[in-house]
Amino acid sequence: MINKNIFWILLTFIAFSCKNNDTDQSKNNMTATQNPLLENFNTPFQVPPFDKILPEHYMQAFEIAMRKYNEEIQAIVNNTEKPNFSNTAEKYFNAGSLLNTVNLLFSNTESSNSSLEIDKISSEINPKLSAFRDGITMNQKLFEKIKIIYDEKDKLNLTPEQNYILENVYKSFVKNGALLPKDKQDELKKINQELSGLTVKFEQNLLAETNSFKLIIDKKEDLAGLTDDVIAAAAETAQKDSLFGKWVFKTNKPSMIPFLQYAKNRDLREKIYFAYTNRCNNNNDKDNKKVLSTIIDLRARKAVLLGYPNYAAYKLESRMAKSPEKAFALLNQLWTKSIKVAKKEAIELQQIITKEGGKFKLASWDWWYYSEKLRKQKYNLDENELRPYFKLENVVNGVFTVATKLYGITFTPIKNIPLPHPDAQAFEVKEADGKHLGVFYLDFFPRESKNGGAWCTEYRSHHFENGKEITPITTVVCNFTKPTKDAPSLLSMDETETLFHECGHAFESLMSKVKYLTTFSAQDFVELPSQLNEHWAFNKEVLKLYATHYKTGAVIPDALVDKLNNSSLFNQGFATTEYLAASLLDLSYHSLAKAKNLDILKFEKDYFIKIGLIPEIVSRYRSTYFAHIMSGYDAGYYGYIWAAVLDNDAFEAFREAGIFDTNTARAYRKNILEKDGEADPEQMYLKFRGREAKIEPLLKQRGLL
Repeated sequence: MINKNIFWILLTFIAFSCKNNDTDQSKNNMTATQNPLLENFNTPFQVPPFDKILPEHYMQAFEIAMRKYNEEIQAIVNNTEKPNFSNTAEKYFNAGSLLNTVNLLFSNTESSNSSLEIDKISSEINPKLSAFRDGITMNQKLFEKIKIIYDEKDKLNLTPEQNYILENVYKSFVKNGALLPKDKQDELKKINQELSGLTVKFEQNLLAETNSFKLIIDKKEDLAGLTDDVIAAAAETAQKDSLFGKWVFKTNKPSMIPFLQYAKNRDLREKIYFAYTNRCNNNNDKDNKKVLSTIIDLRARKAVLLGYPNYAAYKLESRMAKSPEKAFALLNQLWTKSIKVAKKEAIELQQIITKEGGKFKLASWDWWYYSEKLRKQKYNLDENELRPYFKLENVVNGVFTVATKLYGITFTPIKNIPLPHPDAQAFEVKEADGKHLGVFYLDFFPRESKNGGAWCTEYRSHHFENGKEITPITTVVCNFTKPTKDAPSLLSMDETETLFHECGHAFESLMSKVKYLTTFSAQDFVELPSQLNEHWAFNKEVLKLYATHYKTGAVIPDALVDKLNNSSLFNQGFATTEYLAASLLDLSYHSLAKAKNLDILKFEKDYFIKIGLIPEIVSRYRSTYFAHIMSGYDAGYYGYIWAAVLDNDAFEAFREAGIFDTNTARAYRKNILEKDGEADPEQMYLKFRGREAKIEPLLKQRGLL
């Protein structure tokens, strides 16, 4: 996330007609110069003045930014010179910079620091943004100019980057209705606006439902099995709700997962897990079944309207997979292997239950609890042994150390700089020679105004403006275990891996050398940098650099590292199966040619029966809280495993040369990190690796050979 979810929110292909942009002056009592979003950012490194931006600033900023962007588009359209790359394509690629800035700021605020005011603005502005986008992709005069250049591109002596973007811009116009007759364009506009509003509603419902559940415990015996730090965190959560002397657990993962892993009370484990897996499926005003059903139907109608058999075919055409058939082929190949391993794991867990005298069958809410027992039994490893060595600050240092060793970049804390939230931290990122690369924000802890999961995004992307290099402002947002008054934030293995993952996205953003605001990253390629970075997290050589006991300062002992590495294949059947189930469900929804009045629960149930998902495992995301497919991973959740083939193959290059080999790192940076968005992903990988990726390293890494 995109969740590990990264979302790259780059607002391209947005247009607006002045006749539809009449500002309601009764809502607009401030002048443009009083709006910090519309002024030059007089801050260190020109970061946004977060401390001055209020919700009421956004609508005016959107309206003025749209008008400005429209003027830029009209200038291109009205130019009487023959269209060429510099007077048309290049101007189009970098148009709308103000709107891009406003939208990035708003989108980041909406996901990490929302409020009732922000939610209201989102519901109002997103359908308008959809209309703006349609206004440009269906602008016949603009399209004709782009087409002239596209048709002559082989004669224009373009750079590979220019050619790649021009080709994708042309295709994006076609895929967004430029060739449709007017009545079909009008139908498409209506679909797009309805989709925009519904996706916002889906996400708002999910955040509200996640925040609403509280497992309140008032008997100390019901805390049996939980560690002191987990209990302390639950007590602090209860105190914030004025529930003194009690303990509160929520369905965000830092609260829920430790409870599922260690709480002895099986009934309570079932209660919190049921609440988690039934979010927005409770037949109330936050229910997402009808919302999702309508979204799937509208997406199918949109694809058919544009000449595609289904929405998955429409989306995957511009990705590495090219077609849903190829994506399904990979997923099904892995499914056959992973479900076989998962069934063996379930038998082992049932054996523990039986051995302990349990008279019940293993259920989904038991998996974490008994898998921890099995981990200890098989490898003499308890995750609580590891947590003291993964203090958040130490893990951050580990991530930074790896980046410095590989790429030479450094991270310097910045004081007295506006922060997107008081919890956030800021760093200046520099090259080895001291050249400024960008600003990097980190925001770690859950709050009710923040979406669940973890992601990386930008407040400003790398590009050139009037010949001047504009450096990125990148942020990683997480929901990690909070520190308590008695202990710092101690990360789980999953949280540690998540931080390495999201920072992998960030390093791509910070080291980007792309020239234009308009870029085209293949969604099933963007997870390569993040997932590759995970490989360093638990490497023995790397652990010795950052994993020190938070109390004693002692480096993690070899015996514990060996236990950790020996258990690397543990529970991989479960982890791969629950992920693949969600990926297959996503692709299956979006492979429907028609979906009117789709019964979401029946479709989901029937599909999981069809593929043989065992009842002991619940799909990583069930339909009503599958947020990824609302925020860029629609018909694309498979992309994580597609990229996993690449990242495991890529790490083999580092294994062969040395995990900190600077020549390999330089080749990876030059051919992938700096180029993504302005070059074909297959060609980027071939230039880095010298060949296509092989699947065997992935199968080996997951124990599926």
